[in-house]
Amino acid sequence: MSTSALKPRSTAADSGHALAARMAIGFDPWLALATVGLGICSLVAIHGAAPGYVSRQAVYLGLGLLVMAVMSRFDYSRLREFKWGIYALLILAILLVLALGAAANGAERAINFSVVSFQASEFGKVALMVFLAAVVVDSSRRISATVLTARVMALALLPALLVIQEPDLGSGLVYLAIAFAILYIASVNWRQLATVAAIGVTALTLALTVGPAIGVHVLHHYQEQRLTGFLHPSQNPRSDAFQQVQSVIAIGAGQKTGRGANATQTSLGLVGESPTDFIFTVVGERLGFVGAAVVLSLYALMIWRALRIVAIAKNLFGALIAAGAVAMLMFQVFVNVGMTLGIMPITGVTLPLMSYGGSSVLATFLTLGLLQSIYGQARTAAAAKGRVLRF
Repeated sequence: MSTSALKPRSTAADSGHALAARMAIGFDPWLALATVGLGICSLVAIHGAAPGYVSRQAVYLGLGLLVMAVMSRFDYSRLREFKWGIYALLILAILLVLALGAAANGAERAINFSVVSFQASEFGKVALMVFLAAVVVDSSRRISATVLTARVMALALLPALLVIQEPDLGSGLVYLAIAFAILYIASVNWRQLATVAAIGVTALTLALTVGPAIGVHVLHHYQEQRLTGFLHPSQNPRSDAFQQVQSVIAIGAGQKTGRGANATQTSLGLVGESPTDFIFTVVGERLGFVGAAVVLSLYALMIWRALRIVAIAKNLFGALIAAGAVAMLMFQVFVNVGMTLGIMPITGVTLPLMSYGGSSVLATFLTLGLLQSIYGQARTAAAAKGRVLRF
């Protein structure tokens, strides 16, 4: 009898078990830990700021976890062939919000339905990172780096300007940060990136100084005040800087362990939009330095895992999507926390997973699901080659 006859034959069931085993190890537990931890912190903070919002936020978080789980099993590479359709939907959704969106504090940012509202600019962040990643992969070998940089920035600038007109300056800036990060990972020369950054800073400076002087207002008046008022908040504390001044006072009052139920600035409404834009203020006042450190540590863990996924992605498309996700998370955390501490202007950027709001929460979970998909396929590809990816 030949030795080959003694070997067990592989079956479809065996192949299925092997695939299931590979998929089981393809879910980043550390990224999941940071996600769940921030969700719990969100419920705690919102309970302190606006108890009536807790149940709805819990529903958003539950749906978000389901979205992330489903997306983690989706082959992200398939999105590449639908890039122009994704971009068209992005532009169309923003235009619909501009045309039909309901006003909220002067900004037409969402289309309201019976029980929920749709904020296109939040989901647009995910769509843009996928689209730009596909454009870079499909174009990088056919055109020069200079042309590629100009094309990517132009394609990102169109939805960014439309979103700014809602007006939603914060999301528009996130779009540009995503484009910048994708170009960086695509190995675009640093001089070109520096040129793009210099043009952006110059354009913003002109919009805030020369434009108003000659009667041209690129930004809304309150946006101009927010971008400049944080530099000298004490000179006019009753203006748009009042909210930021109260936020700094609240965080300082939290000291080491927080004031708990004795918090005043956030509970008495002195810090407006505390469940959304200023949710970190609630953490600082009620839970103190300890609570703020826990939240920031969870963000550090999340961003570390996202950077790790950039490094291990099985293809350039996955690495670029992950880079866009890193830019989105880092930019929003830095700007939002900086805004509450008085070192960044108020731009309406939400704190991922912490701020109250269905569109923001679900869009972030969609991004995390893409990261899990990239991680899982990287593990599967490595296992097929006999390698083991650690951490």
